[in-house]
Amino acid sequence: MHQLADRNTPFIANEWYVVAFAREVGRSLLKRTVLGRHIVLFRTAAGAAVALEDRCPHRSYPLSAGKLDGDDIVCGYHGLRFDASGDCIEVPSQPVCPKGVGVRAYPLIERGPFIWGWFGDRALADPAAVPSTPWLEGDRWTSSQDYFHLPGNYVSLHENLLDLTHLSYVHAESFGTPDYARAPYEVQAKEGHYRITRSVIPTRLPPVWAQPSNLLHDHAARIATSEFLSPGLHVVSATFYDNDLPPGTRPEFRIRTCHVPTPETHGSTHYFIVHSRDFALEDASVTAFMREQLMLAFAEDVAALSRLEQVLAGGAEEHYEISFASDAAAVAMRRHLKERALAETGAAADVRADS
Repeated sequence: MHQLADRNTPFIANEWYVVAFAREVGRSLLKRTVLGRHIVLFRTAAGAAVALEDRCPHRSYPLSAGKLDGDDIVCGYHGLRFDASGDCIEVPSQPVCPKGVGVRAYPLIERGPFIWGWFGDRALADPAAVPSTPWLEGDRWTSSQDYFHLPGNYVSLHENLLDLTHLSYVHAESFGTPDYARAPYEVQAKEGHYRITRSVIPTRLPPVWAQPSNLLHDHAARIATSEFLSPGLHVVSATFYDNDLPPGTRPEFRIRTCHVPTPETHGSTHYFIVHSRDFALEDASVTAFMREQLMLAFAEDVAALSRLEQVLAGGAEEHYEISFASDAAAVAMRRHLKERALAETGAAADVRADS
């Protein structure tokens, strides 16, 4: 198991992670911890999102406890002023501000409902590498947004999403069905992209999808695909239809859920969720019903992963795990994360040795 990423594996810094929903960041100071780094977020008067290190270099006071004055942050301890690029531009106790004093500014990209941040080598922060979610930026899908603070490691969340066998058990009272765990599945794995597709045919859909689609019988189809797309993005897609109707004549109902894990610490994760559908686009009651049902289900994941974290963090003994065929995608994903983390930490060690 030492070859697989776990809660003790170093973070992968050279990657885009969601730091906030776009709607969260405005003309006030928002503090957040990402990959163990304390940051402060705000928008300039022109609307650009900014992320700065949340620590005044004078005496380590959190800048998030200061105030926003125009596009500058004024430290609440001794009044040092920092502009949106992180440069210190005023020290009230002396007439001349020394050059070269400041805090780190982190690259941000705003796409659809998300603000993505980069915490690694700034030279590698390629905007083209931001994970693509084009359906969130058009008008053919409608969406709802939610957030959980997960007291568990992000690796465990990715693994939870890649092995949806747990739907029949963790979610037995919500959107799981008894036949889900035994349904046939296909696994696809290539470097950095891991997916598992499960076909549950015929089945009775849980209410969250049966009611909006009116598939209220035992001969529906549920085709679900779970995809790891990056350390900061996982997408679950599903299609539902009446299996008694021939292809080409039956209505098909599609959903896509962005599960967005951003590591806070090794034992906690920011869990952003955007659930989208391509049907009943203008019906707010459907949005409200599906959101309520789904949040109950995702809260079950948070509870399960919290219990898992307590076991992993609570003992000094080495934990031995076994894997089964349905774990193939998750095992490949964890191996990928471990290799990337070790490659980064090894490169960092080489740089320190050469300096």
